[in-house]
Amino acid sequence: MSPSPSERIRLTGTPIGRKVRVADFGTEIDPLQVEQLHAYGMSPPHIIRVTQQQPMTVVLCDHMELALEHAVARHVWVEEA
Repeated sequence: MSPSPSERIRLTGTPIGRKVRVADFGTEIDPLQVEQLHAYGMSPPHIIRVTQQQPMTVVLCDHMELALEHAVARHVWVEEA
C-alpha cells in the first residue's frame, strides 16, 4: 500500500542524511527539467539520499550527486524509503 499524499514531504524539508523515495514532481517544474532529472535516475520510485540543503539541495542518486536549486527541489515530493 503506498503512502497517502499527506505522508509525502517536499525534498527541501528532508533532513540531511535521510534516505527517501522519490514520489512525484509538482507541475510547477518545467517538463524539460523533469526529463533531465529522469535521465539522471531521479524518478519515482528511486531512493535518494539528501547530503546537503544549503545553499542548494544536493542528493545522492545512483552514485551521482545532483545539486538542485530550491526553486526545483521544493516541488519534488518524497516519502520514507
